[in-house]
Amino acid sequence: MDNVSNPYTPSAGATPEALIGRDGQTEAFSVLLQRLGRGRTEQSMIVTGLRGVGKTVLLTRFAEIAERTGWEVIELEASKHDESAFRQSIFSKFRAALLHLSPRRRWGRRARHAAEVLSSFILSVDRSGTFSVTWDVAPSEGYADHGDLGLDLTDVFLAVGEVAREKGTGIVLLIDEIQFLTPVQLESLIQAVHKSVQKRLPITFVGAGLPQIAELAGDAKSYVERLFTFPRIDSLTSQEARRALVEPALAEGVIYDDDAVDLAVDLTHGYPYFIQELGYQTWIVAEHDRVTRNDIISAREAYVNKLDGSFFRVRLDRATQLQTAYMRAMAQLGPEPQRAADVAALMGRESPQVAPIRSQLIDMGLLYTPQHGYAAFTAPDFDTFMLRAVPVLDVPEIHRRRRRH
Repeated sequence: MDNVSNPYTPSAGATPEALIGRDGQTEAFSVLLQRLGRGRTEQSMIVTGLRGVGKTVLLTRFAEIAERTGWEVIELEASKHDESAFRQSIFSKFRAALLHLSPRRRWGRRARHAAEVLSSFILSVDRSGTFSVTWDVAPSEGYADHGDLGLDLTDVFLAVGEVAREKGTGIVLLIDEIQFLTPVQLESLIQAVHKSVQKRLPITFVGAGLPQIAELAGDAKSYVERLFTFPRIDSLTSQEARRALVEPALAEGVIYDDDAVDLAVDLTHGYPYFIQELGYQTWIVAEHDRVTRNDIISAREAYVNKLDGSFFRVRLDRATQLQTAYMRAMAQLGPEPQRAADVAALMGRESPQVAPIRSQLIDMGLLYTPQHGYAAFTAPDFDTFMLRAVPVLDVPEIHRRRRRH
């Protein structure tokens, strides 16, 4: 069929034509904004899930809901960087939000105070004042100049949140990939939200990340479970997966045979990204406006090759030989979470020898720990890819550093 009319969107973070199976999360987010807007408290949320289940897509939908509600939206994607870069990102985004809420020529007392707090916040890492080329606002003494990220960020949240309340609106900070925040950065965000809740201000933070983020957040602040819910999104149910495949095609006048849908759901295991990829490849090979089981079969090779060459390969290419061997050993043991001791044994090594490799893979976002002593892949079906991509388990020597005498 004509690929211009292809309704499937197998791109990272691209919103599908039909967002299926996420009504609970979008409703909870809408309630959050409405309650905060009325000066009431409500738990915010940090969405967790594996790669390809639609966390980024869900944050995009949250942004759309907030914008329709009239809220200011600040979007960030976390990356591994130092406090200076983090502060600069926060400063830039909150400055833009403040200017949207209150153009400079209309600043009142609260807006000017918020601007001065932002100046103090960035000056703590930019003593040269290079930001002043476009922001010639004097810093506010005693605010956001503590030299402590948690205290400084709290001052920013409170000052800008006061402006939002004065304007009858709110601000939501949406951060993707929050597992890459440092412990200090995550703790500081939680601290800022906590104080904003106490002040009943219409400002909050909503995040999305890999499954380990719930544990990391709990380690950061003991009260986090009272501030946030941690909804886990996963593969779609069979019925939801059928809708995600069929409804976009139906909008283009194309229907699927029931046995074609059955096979597609079986091949994709209901993972949203996989459904989009298989739907996209099937659309290319199908010749008529009725998709058959044979069309799915014909598209299967291209579907697998595309996943292998992009979705999976970009993760494997980041790994060293030892890291690759560790993941290959995990895959050989099966798709379920694997005990560290079992992986080490299959590699012919002692657990302490390979523990640093496991930690590195977790830090890279390739593995997560569903329970103590176990690790699992963050990308669904990554085990089967590893068996295809690395047919033989080959464990290189682990060289120990010699002690200096």
